[in-house]
Amino acid sequence: MKRYATLLFMFFACALAFAQNPVKASVKQQPVSGHDDLVDLIFSFAIEPGWHVYGPDNDGGPTPMTFNIETLEGAQLEGALRLSPTPKKVHDNVFECDVTYFETKGTATQRLRLKGGKWKAAGYLEYGTCNDEACMPPTPVEFSFEGEALSSAKDSQTPSSLPLKGENGHLEGGAQGGDAAGNGTGVGTGVEAGTETGAEAGAEAGNEADAQSEVSASSLTEGAEGESSSLWTPVISELHELDAASDTQSRSLWGIFLLGVLGGLIALLTPCVWPIIPMTVSFFLKRAKDDKQKGLKDAILYGLSIVVIYVGLGLLVTLIWGPSSLNALSTNAVFNLFLFALLVVFAASFLGGFEIILPASWSNKIDEKASSTTGLLSIFFMALTLVLVSFSCTGPIIGLLLVDMVTSGSVIAPTVGMLGFALALAAPFTLFAMFPTWLKSAPKSGNWMNVIKVVLGLVELAFALKFLSVADLAYGWRLLDREAFLCLWILIFALMGFYLLGWIRLPHDEDEYDDEGNVIQRPKIGVTRFLSALCVLAFALYMVPGLWGAPCKAVSAFAPPMWTQDFNLNQNTVEATYTDYEEGMAAARRLGKPVMLDFTGFGCVNCRKMEAAVWPDSRVKQLMTEDFVLVSLYVDDKTPLPAPQEVTEADGTTRKLRTVGDRWSYLQRTKFGAQTQPFYVLVDHDGRPLSGSFSYKEDIPGFVKWLEGGLERFGKK
Repeated sequence: MKRYATLLFMFFACALAFAQNPVKASVKQQPVSGHDDLVDLIFSFAIEPGWHVYGPDNDGGPTPMTFNIETLEGAQLEGALRLSPTPKKVHDNVFECDVTYFETKGTATQRLRLKGGKWKAAGYLEYGTCNDEACMPPTPVEFSFEGEALSSAKDSQTPSSLPLKGENGHLEGGAQGGDAAGNGTGVGTGVEAGTETGAEAGAEAGNEADAQSEVSASSLTEGAEGESSSLWTPVISELHELDAASDTQSRSLWGIFLLGVLGGLIALLTPCVWPIIPMTVSFFLKRAKDDKQKGLKDAILYGLSIVVIYVGLGLLVTLIWGPSSLNALSTNAVFNLFLFALLVVFAASFLGGFEIILPASWSNKIDEKASSTTGLLSIFFMALTLVLVSFSCTGPIIGLLLVDMVTSGSVIAPTVGMLGFALALAAPFTLFAMFPTWLKSAPKSGNWMNVIKVVLGLVELAFALKFLSVADLAYGWRLLDREAFLCLWILIFALMGFYLLGWIRLPHDEDEYDDEGNVIQRPKIGVTRFLSALCVLAFALYMVPGLWGAPCKAVSAFAPPMWTQDFNLNQNTVEATYTDYEEGMAAARRLGKPVMLDFTGFGCVNCRKMEAAVWPDSRVKQLMTEDFVLVSLYVDDKTPLPAPQEVTEADGTTRKLRTVGDRWSYLQRTKFGAQTQPFYVLVDHDGRPLSGSFSYKEDIPGFVKWLEGGLERFGKK
């Protein structure tokens, strides 16, 4: 049981891990005393109490420590990583294997043997960090060192002054970097995360090396027929002037709010919440039997306390993740794999595989607080007790909602969604306290609540496949093409229909008895359940033609793109000819056409909706295929670049671009000032905007007008 609870905590407690890195890491180079041909790369870790940094020999456990070389010239690795002090080795009951880890502090040292002359080493050390409740994503500590080893003892200096020209890497993910100082030589020392250092006043050669280590936007475009730099020139202010204010975000926030309300209503009907309503209302009425107004006031405060708790959860997620982080998570393949596993665990719980519960000590302590305090504080602790006790039913629903809200890319979506959830969950407690007679007509607890849990479990299983599909597309595994995805969804919803008809029973379904006390083999089902089964089976049948290429617009937001389908009879699709920015711009110049840039992602739900609902329209398709050069840039494409490229962001920080997706995300961010997808912009041959941008909006006339406006302006230019 503890294992499943710990897996569940991953999603919520991981938010705290994202807020601040509990490990401060630094890297430095250090010559080995008495050996002119040896250099140590020393990675140091300062670890907050309760957290562990894991060693390299964790088979099947947390992320192991790995040393990764990207460039190695004039040197070779000497042995493996050496850890100091000796890491602890224990058996971890959660991961069910032996693990080694550092506590408080530790170092990992990789020795290099120099071959003589100039040498260079660049790469990163990756490590995993966990505490008892959560794990951080794998964190890289990047390094880049170069120097010159004297080949003879005659010319050598003392080890402390061995000339190692330092170019120390910028560290991402909360790690720290070193700087090189004094005559372009010396040993790197740690600096705080997020800072940027270079060589101090020193030799001119050292300064030049540091200057060349930062790749500007223009250097990313070399080879684009010589016209490189202008294509990457920022046009943010110009685009904003052309861009009319859009209400897309407000509409999407209303959708998120309503989704939260729906989640709250579903949670209300679960066995962990519904039976508590009459007991809670009765408690407030008896508590103030001589003063009905006081009882009503307490019930209202109880409902408001529930709202405050859940909105506080949404606000916490909002404060932890800014808009750029939310968008990065939505396209991050590793994070999507984590969400897939999390939703499978939730689904298995709702299907009766096990019960997810919080530690009993939590609810006991809160209950004691509620008993020992008075007034508003007492009512608040009572509401918190309800939240903890009902977690086995509400937890998976909240998890599903937060997964959808976090990956929506909107910074306030979690807060808005949790507000809707809390209002729907809290309203009955207040309403039944105001009108106690309503309790008599409320449905009694029964097996129908278990049916809701099973149906919700199957829905979560279906949604889990969407997140697996994102990672599958990003890494190019091609395990879950469109037809495979649709087959699984057809099967899941068909089983849901069979369950609602009573043809399938699960272990925790309650038996029904006849008047003589005999178990009814196939219990009767009500009209509502029958109609629900009819709708679900119709939905499963609706997806069947999709196996041969039918658009299936109702599921286009979740299914993989049409181009992943091997057998496709549908020819009414629009696909980009180019997926490279420079190649597409060069083709547009040759053809004399404007360019439509489509910033998209394999995991972008609204991108799939636009491609299925708007692009196939005859007028839209004609404009996009005949009058424009369409260039689709996938910001989550994990194809590695030929070599990592270090770039400087607008705020002065530096980061490395390692994949094709990193490059297109950087282009969208720095040139157009946008980070969410879908993001469409029409540009001329110099990369200047022809009209405002267009985001998710299933408005075919509006999209046609937007395309025609850009085409008209291109003709005038």
